[in-house]
Amino acid sequence: MASKRPTVAVSAPGKVLLAGGYLVLDRKHSGLVFGLSARINVIAGEIHTGPGVQLNEIIVDSPQFLEAQWRYGYHLAPEGGGIKVTQLQVGSAIRRNSFVETTLSYALTYISRLQNQHSCQSLSSSRLIILADNDYYSRTTPSTDQPGRFSKFMVPLSGANKTGLGSSAALVTSLTASLLSHYLPSSLFDVTSTSGQRTLHNLAQAAHCAAQGKVGSGFDVAAAVYGSCLYRRFSPELLSQLPEVGAPGFSERLASVVDGLQWDVQVETGGLGVPKGVALRMCDVDCGSQTVSMVKKVLAWRSRDSQASGKLWDDLQRRNDDLAAKLRDDASLLELPEAINEVRALIREMGRLSDVPIEPDSQTELLDAISKVDGVYGGVVPGAGGFDALALVLNDDEETKGRVEERIAQWGREKDSKVTLLGVKGEMEGVRCESLDIYEGWL
Repeated sequence: MASKRPTVAVSAPGKVLLAGGYLVLDRKHSGLVFGLSARINVIAGEIHTGPGVQLNEIIVDSPQFLEAQWRYGYHLAPEGGGIKVTQLQVGSAIRRNSFVETTLSYALTYISRLQNQHSCQSLSSSRLIILADNDYYSRTTPSTDQPGRFSKFMVPLSGANKTGLGSSAALVTSLTASLLSHYLPSSLFDVTSTSGQRTLHNLAQAAHCAAQGKVGSGFDVAAAVYGSCLYRRFSPELLSQLPEVGAPGFSERLASVVDGLQWDVQVETGGLGVPKGVALRMCDVDCGSQTVSMVKKVLAWRSRDSQASGKLWDDLQRRNDDLAAKLRDDASLLELPEAINEVRALIREMGRLSDVPIEPDSQTELLDAISKVDGVYGGVVPGAGGFDALALVLNDDEETKGRVEERIAQWGREKDSKVTLLGVKGEMEGVRCESLDIYEGWL
């Protein structure tokens, strides 16, 4: 009789690119990324069936949402094509989830290859449960007001309003880690080890890029694996040559990419943080941005005016580095507002020159208003900018929190706008194993 596989739980944090938006697309530059206390959790376990019942499928549940179950059959493609998954119908319709589907194919392909090489127990059916902390979704998403970390929402996943904390990267990372931990012995994969995290990072980057249809900068996956870091991207050609899942040789090529030495990514976690008594907080503006189109316009401007854009990006990198240094140094607390404002000034200039609303006027007004609150050092429109959540640097005490909440409530009344200080905070830790007790009532 086959040995029982363990039920495992893994979580990965969301992210905020505090400094380095757009710059992280170029290997010449780096970004300052903070992990967040909001996490995507995945529990992986066996499917329990009656005597003599054999299943050959993967069931993925997101029980916080309506109609959020995906079922997949899987098979080994010929000529080294890896593991292909095929979505099975649930109810009257098939609802695609490219991030789940692609991650399953990539992770199972890598796992199956290792199992064959080391004569391990082969793939078997499993059930995966996804649970997301509430701060990934705006307060305007209808819910049952269930207490605790995981709300029960009254809409399908497609109907949820996201706050822009990097849910897709955290999902792919935690899903990949849970599959590796469930199917492989700890001698082949240990998520707490340096080698295990390297494998996870490389495999999750490959799956995430494939799922979103392009090779992105990857800072969000790096934060999901390693937590807060200074990040310099890998060369895009590392992943751009991977064949499609099921194509001849996909399995071997994926393994050579994941396990290869050609990764030139730089992730520095040492010495990062915020001064004692200070916190990084997020403010939900409940109005998402079209990040892809914004990035295209900025890059088109950079190509069109390489001299001016190159100088601006170099200046912005220096100011970003200065901000990172001051965040590390408790003695530089009083210099934080000026450092933040210098970064914002260049971000607005980039937006003006590229005709992209990186820091829109409404966000400028809101940031200026909050920055005047006692105990607040400033804030930025993080990442690619636009109308996603704001990142604030402020004293980590209830008095400052109360003043900020009072100011944004006043702002909301004056501007007829929904603005909320989220509970999420910046934190250093990346991917981690979790106790199953956390998920009581959801398993």
